[in-house]
Amino acid sequence: MKRNKFIAALLTVVSAPIFAFSQLTGKLERQKKGFKILSGDGRIHGHIKLKGVNSNIVDVKISGSDTDGDLLIFEQTSLSQGKGTPLHVHTSQDEIFYIIEGVYKFQVGDDKYDLKNGDSIFLPRQVPHAWTQVSEKGKMTVIMQPAGKLENFFVTMAGLDHEPSKEEISKIFADNDMQVVGPPLKID
Repeated sequence: MKRNKFIAALLTVVSAPIFAFSQLTGKLERQKKGFKILSGDGRIHGHIKLKGVNSNIVDVKISGSDTDGDLLIFEQTSLSQGKGTPLHVHTSQDEIFYIIEGVYKFQVGDDKYDLKNGDSIFLPRQVPHAWTQVSEKGKMTVIMQPAGKLENFFVTMAGLDHEPSKEEISKIFADNDMQVVGPPLKID
């Protein structure tokens, strides 16, 4: 009887790491099949209409859930002339913006840039940055690497039933690994 309990215990101890490893490898496997996202469509969430910072529309093209959190790509249709993000910091994500249409002003650290159709800008992690839409309308593609929690930030902002206060916005930023460190960028 003692021998059977010993063998059962030994099998449990030996098989536990194997079972755990098989579970882990399943989670680490990346998407093995490509997919297409039609122009004007958003993957998973559809059109995400923001509230608070601006009332722009975000269409997630490649979700963080598609890439095990390694990458997020979204297209933003800008409908909020004169509005943009507060000065903020992403603790762990680099950001790249590619302007498809319109004119924007960016601040990265102490430097300010004017961007128009075809221009790109790199915003390194842990560097305060902000942007404001200058033109009446605009559109840009944004790449986040790694994905972080920005997708959740968009869904949270869109799900609000009211226009959030500055304090609420700061809290939602913080809940999604970003920190508001200053006011929005003004158009000169």
